[in-house]
Amino acid sequence: MEDPPPPPDKSLSNFLPMFYTLFMPVISVSNLRKRFNLEAGFFAPLGRYVYAVNGVSLVIGRNETYGLVGESGCGKTTTARLLVRMYEADEGEISFQGQGGETEDVRKLKGRDFKRYRERVKYVFQDPARSLNPRMTVNEVLTSGAKWSNQGKSAKALREEAAAILEEVGLSAADLERRPAEFSGGQRQRISIARGLIMKPDLLICDEVVSALDVSIQGQILNLLLDLRGRRLSAGQEISFLFIAHDLKVASYFCDRIGVMYRGEIMEEAPAITLWKNGLHPYTELLFSSVGSGTPAAKQDAEASLSATEGCAFASRCPNAEETCFKEKPQLKEADSGHIVRCWKYK
Repeated sequence: MEDPPPPPDKSLSNFLPMFYTLFMPVISVSNLRKRFNLEAGFFAPLGRYVYAVNGVSLVIGRNETYGLVGESGCGKTTTARLLVRMYEADEGEISFQGQGGETEDVRKLKGRDFKRYRERVKYVFQDPARSLNPRMTVNEVLTSGAKWSNQGKSAKALREEAAAILEEVGLSAADLERRPAEFSGGQRQRISIARGLIMKPDLLICDEVVSALDVSIQGQILNLLLDLRGRRLSAGQEISFLFIAHDLKVASYFCDRIGVMYRGEIMEEAPAITLWKNGLHPYTELLFSSVGSGTPAAKQDAEASLSATEGCAFASRCPNAEETCFKEKPQLKEADSGHIVRCWKYK
C-alpha cells in the first residue's frame, strides 16, 4: 500500500477530539502496568519477568479515534488486552464511562456488570483466520454474542441486523449461511469488524487489523473503517476507536490523536496533524523514517525489557542520549498545547 496522504488540517476536526477527551471521555487509563513471568521450562529460575506495560496513562474521548503506535513488542497489544481484561493488570486504573453517564472501575467489574462492559467495548483481532470459529456460519459468528446479551432480541431480529451490518461492511446478506473458510482474508476481516459493530459498542479496539492482509487489501479495510465511522457520526451514533498499528503514517491519516509507545511507555502523544508536522521525540522521528524498511529493534532492547529501566527506555538507541538519559527516567512534559513528550530535551 502506498503512503497515505497527510491528515487533513481542519481546525474544527482537530478541536472536537480534544474537547471530547477533556470533557467527555469514554475510557481513561492511569499508570497501567503489566509484567509476565519469563517461562523457560520447569527448572527456569524464578523471579524473572518481561516488563510489557510500564505506567501507561491515556484517555480516549467520545467519537475520537486514538492511535497507539510502535514497533512489535512495545506493549501496545498488551495495553489493549488489559482494557478488555483478557489480561489482568498488575497495577493501575481503568475507568469506563458509557452512554448512560455512569463511571465504572473496570478492574472491579464482575458478573453482569462485566458482561455489560464487554458488550460496550469490542475487540477486532489482527488475524481473522484465527479469531473466527470455522465451524460457525457467518450468521452464528455475528449473532452468538448478542443471543446471550441483555438485549433480548429474537433470532429473526438478530438475523436482520446481521444481514444489514454485513451489507454495510461490503458483503452480502446471502453470505450469512457461508462459513469463514469460504472467504478471503480481507473478507474475513470485514466479518470480524461486523461482529464488533453489531452490538453498537461505545469503543471498538482495532488491533493491527490490516497487518495480516495483503498490501492490496489494506487500503480497502482502512477506507471501510473511515466510511463506517463517518456514517455513524452522521447518524448521531457515538463510537470511539482505539487503533493499534506499527505504521505511524497510516495511523496519522486515520486517527485524531496518537500515542507513540516504546518498551511499555508512552514516549509522545499529540493530535495526528501535529505529530505529522512536528514529531518531537527521537523515536517518533525513527518511526516516520523507517516505515516500510522493516528496521528491527536492537537486541539489547529486547534483553533490557527483562528488567525495569532506570533511565529513558529509548536511551540505548537515541543518537542524542546524554549521561542523564541513562540514569534518570524523564516524565511526560507538555511541549505545546495537547502535545506531550517524554524526553530530557523538553524539561
